[in-house]
Amino acid sequence: MKKQDFWVFLGVVVFFTPFFIFQELYHFYEKTNQQLPLVMAFIKFAILATFGEVLGLRIRTGKYSAPNFGILPRAVVWGFLGIWIAIAMGVYKNGVPVYLDKFQVFSGINEAMMGNFSMLKLFGAFCISVMMNTTFGPVFMTLHKITDTHITQTGGSLVGFFTKKMHLTHIITSLNWNVQWNFVIKKTIPFFWIPAHTLTFILPQNFQVLFAAFLGICLGVFLSIAARKI
Repeated sequence: MKKQDFWVFLGVVVFFTPFFIFQELYHFYEKTNQQLPLVMAFIKFAILATFGEVLGLRIRTGKYSAPNFGILPRAVVWGFLGIWIAIAMGVYKNGVPVYLDKFQVFSGINEAMMGNFSMLKLFGAFCISVMMNTTFGPVFMTLHKITDTHITQTGGSLVGFFTKKMHLTHIITSLNWNVQWNFVIKKTIPFFWIPAHTLTFILPQNFQVLFAAFLGICLGVFLSIAARKI
């Protein structure tokens, strides 16, 4: 472990430890999470998912920052993506069980999703995850890659990201679709994201978006691996 890795690890410990030590701080988090869920989604993804990308950069280059990487614009983009993800999670976790409950063979699945763990709840969580990751997932991953490319092309500047024109056609046609399809979508969705989000939808509601944000760290690692394949 290099010296910079030690300081990053120490920073993570210092950041999260107070939530486990001080009950008042944890209760404040829970209360804020209930009252301002989308604001908290923005904050959680802006911090955790961006940290995941920084770790991915560390794996890929051995450094935590690089020219044109743009930590600040990435955090802002992840914040808004986090809001989108939180809304999508709400739509899928509420809509899929209601639809399945119409079929006799799945009767009671909507009620099971609101109760304690059971095999029916596990099956419901799996169905939600499959639907979300085979419809919303590929669109989200592609949009993220587009914004990621625009950040690099605008020099990693927050001002540049918002003021300079995004050449969408050029970005889309220049993406490495072989990697985007054969690794990012074809492999990570069935072998990681579907199982991971199945676990997400089994968790209590207050922890679902937080856990999804933690999974953003894994996304950073996956993006690092994908970048090495190019």
